[in-house]
Amino acid sequence: MTAETTHEPLTYGNTLRELATDQGVLRYHEAGEGPPLLLLHGSGPGVTGLRNFRGNLPVFAARFRCLILEFPGFGVSDPTDQHPMMAASGAVTRFLDGLGLDRVDVIGNSMGGIVGAQAALAHPDRVRRLVTIGGIGRGIFSPAPGEGIRLLMEFTEHPTRERLVQWLHSMVYDPSLVTEELIEERWRQATDPDTLASARRMYGKAAFAAAASAAAASDAPPYWATLHRLKARTLITWGRDDRVSPVDMALLPMRTIPDVEVHIFPDCGHWVMVEQKHAWESAVLAFLTRADDA
Repeated sequence: MTAETTHEPLTYGNTLRELATDQGVLRYHEAGEGPPLLLLHGSGPGVTGLRNFRGNLPVFAARFRCLILEFPGFGVSDPTDQHPMMAASGAVTRFLDGLGLDRVDVIGNSMGGIVGAQAALAHPDRVRRLVTIGGIGRGIFSPAPGEGIRLLMEFTEHPTRERLVQWLHSMVYDPSLVTEELIEERWRQATDPDTLASARRMYGKAAFAAAASAAAASDAPPYWATLHRLKARTLITWGRDDRVSPVDMALLPMRTIPDVEVHIFPDCGHWVMVEQKHAWESAVLAFLTRADDA
C-alpha cells in the first residue's frame, strides 16, 4: 500500500525505492495505484526526477501508479560509464524489465521527452501514450542552441552561483519562481563532483562540439527524423515563452508524428508542469484517461 492510498503526505522518504540491475542501482519514486505512469526528468544543474514532478505527483497518484525514474549520471541513481543520454535510454528498458512492466504511459520533461520518444520508437508495444514537455524536435526559425542551453554550457564550464541563477531565470517566465530555496537545492546537487563531471559529458563546450561533429559524420538519422514511425498516441506540451527550447521546435514533430496533439501554454517558460501546473495537469489527465477509441 502506498503513501497515497493511506493518505500520508508524499515525501522523499516514503516514496523512494531502489531497483538493483546489472548496471547498478536505479532509484525511483513511487506513489499511487492504477495503470503505470512513468515520469522521466530533464537535464540541467541540480535536476532530479522528484524535483521536476513533485508538485504534480499528488494529482497523478490519485489515478495512476506513478514511477519517477532517476536517470544515471544526475547524482541519485548509480552512474554508468556511458554518456548520460545513452545511459538514460538504457535505464528505461532496464527499469521496465526489472519491475515487470509490459506497457506504460510516459510523461517526459525536455530530455525526458526525447528519451520517452526513443523508448516508444524502439519498443512500440511498451508505450501506450506519450506526453512530452518542451525539448522534442528541432529548431526551425530560432537560432541553436537556445539561450537556456548556452547558459547551461557556461555554468557547466565554470560553475558559479551567479551562472546558476542566470540559467534558472532562463527556465521560467515568472522570475519569482527562482527562490533562494530552489537556488540552494540546485547548487548543492549541481556542484557534487561526480554530478558535475557527468554534466560536462553532456554540456561542456568540448563535449557539445564533439557530439555535433559525430552527428554530422554519422549515417544514422537523428531521432527527430524518425518520429513518423512513432506508434504511441502523443501529446506535445510547450510553454509559449520557452527560452531553452523555443516553441518552433514543436513544428516538426507536430507534422510528422502520426497521432499527435499539441497544447501550448501562455505566460510559460520551459517548466510547463510548474508554471502552468493546474492547466497542464488538466490537459494531461484528459489525454491519458480518454478512451483508446476516442
